[in-house]
Amino acid sequence: MAQESTARTTARPAETGTFDAVVIGAGFAGMYMLHRLRGLGFTARVYEAGGGVGGTWYWNRYPGARCDVESLQYSFSFSEELDQDWSWSEKYSPQPEILAYANHVADRFDLRSQIVFDTRVTAATFDEKAGTWLVETDRGDKVTAKFCIMAVGCLSAPNRPAFPGMADFRGPIYHTGEWPHEGVDFSGLRVGVIGTGSSAIQSIPIIAQQASELTVFQRTATWSVPAWNERLSAEYLKEAKAHYPELRAKARARPTGFYFQFNAQPALQASEDEREQLYEEAWQRGGLPFLGAFGDLLFEKAANDTIANFAREKIRGIVKDPATAELLCPQNVFGCKRLCVDTNYFETYNLPHVKLVDVSKTPIERFTRDGIVVDGAEYKFDAIVSATGFAAMTGSFDKIAITGRGGQTLAEKWRAGPRAYLGLASEGFPNLFMITGPGSPSVLASMIQAIEQHVDWLADCISHMRDIGAGTIEAVRDDEDAWVAHVNDVSTVSLRSTCSSWYVGANIPGRPRVFMPYIGGFPIYVQKCNEVMNSGYDGFVLQGGRNGNAAPLVRFTERWQVPLDIEVISPAAVAAKRVPVV
Repeated sequence: MAQESTARTTARPAETGTFDAVVIGAGFAGMYMLHRLRGLGFTARVYEAGGGVGGTWYWNRYPGARCDVESLQYSFSFSEELDQDWSWSEKYSPQPEILAYANHVADRFDLRSQIVFDTRVTAATFDEKAGTWLVETDRGDKVTAKFCIMAVGCLSAPNRPAFPGMADFRGPIYHTGEWPHEGVDFSGLRVGVIGTGSSAIQSIPIIAQQASELTVFQRTATWSVPAWNERLSAEYLKEAKAHYPELRAKARARPTGFYFQFNAQPALQASEDEREQLYEEAWQRGGLPFLGAFGDLLFEKAANDTIANFAREKIRGIVKDPATAELLCPQNVFGCKRLCVDTNYFETYNLPHVKLVDVSKTPIERFTRDGIVVDGAEYKFDAIVSATGFAAMTGSFDKIAITGRGGQTLAEKWRAGPRAYLGLASEGFPNLFMITGPGSPSVLASMIQAIEQHVDWLADCISHMRDIGAGTIEAVRDDEDAWVAHVNDVSTVSLRSTCSSWYVGANIPGRPRVFMPYIGGFPIYVQKCNEVMNSGYDGFVLQGGRNGNAAPLVRFTERWQVPLDIEVISPAAVAAKRVPVV
């Protein structure tokens, strides 16, 4: 792996200058955006708060961190040569390997020279007279650019609940989203873990192997299915690479943006024995595709009850202590929150030194010098892990003072919830683009494919503006309002709208409850983006260009123009907006 940048304290002169585009973030979105911009001859600067590329995979180094989409599909698809020269070692990639892949991409496409690391953007201000953005950083940089592109990630702003007395605790407190790069050795320590979401479910089995005592504080039980992770053989990789283009094409046609075995039959039309058999087969395959056992699981409560009951029986069969097993059995809709994928998570609670504490009715009261108090009882620890997730979708936008036309800030506009047209742009903020922003499939699709589709659309849009000499592009308020309403309407069709999850910002006190990602399916969303582009950017106003809103020269988006996979979605299902989403 390439070396990361020098320490944050390294002095460098503040930067001034003018670019065609400034990109904020050097994760997969920022890297690919830079690659496309440079290939088109645009000048660009990327600012990255971390010391290296990789985004979420740079920061999330907690024990057991890995992707929940199979490695062969959780990767860039824009380069067949890249597909062929990189080989994944496991079915589900561990964090170090994903970070190595990100560094490989940065080196292979020579991206680092345009990236400034260890630098956090603090403000972006639109100059109405000049039609440019002034971007400022915590290192004193002040640069201008025609375009400001937010590649800040959907899950990159850690959520840190402020429990009373945290400053009094004399041991270390770690957050899974900002893990020490040198790692943490918990050998012989008494460890407390707060939270049972994805990062907790992945890290708890590993921490339990080291800690002398492990206590997990659970507010809400989480649905999780086994990953059945395994090494990928040379023979398997050779066969997969021989058919990579077909796999990529099939994935783009699926509602999730990745391909997996799917059964469109409604669960309630199957006999009880048939359901049990198909659930067992899907459980043995493991992973997120478990939700593909039947086609109506996220739309019919009675159907969902059948898979929920099956999963609860699996938990009861794994966890030996009946009381602990019941605490670990979720009571909400199966898959309502992001389904987790684990390796020996439930089995870990059979270890004698692992304890589960329910804080749903008696929350954590306070931290003390020696530990945590719940319901009057003190639990003593040497170290505490906060696995409390992220301020999803908009948290990273909140960290930057973004000011558009008329002095309006994005924070003010989004006070009642994020408002963006297609998740790409927000009215009042010309030439400000978002990659996988709120109102796009983002976290409900395979993230890298969602990123690539957005970047390719933006690259074609920016190129078109250059072709016709346009100065600015801005979303139209009425079209933005209509899209936000559509995103909300579609969400109500799914059972996912029925629970308190980070999809609606429910994990952050005081946040407005708005369903933020687009749940209507990746190909349907892509089709909408293509229609907007081919109609000459319907829903946008282009200022200063020739030929008005003429249809653009399509350079990159053609590969995203794919039909829906009829194996998965019937015309009747599409008409009913019942698009299955993992």
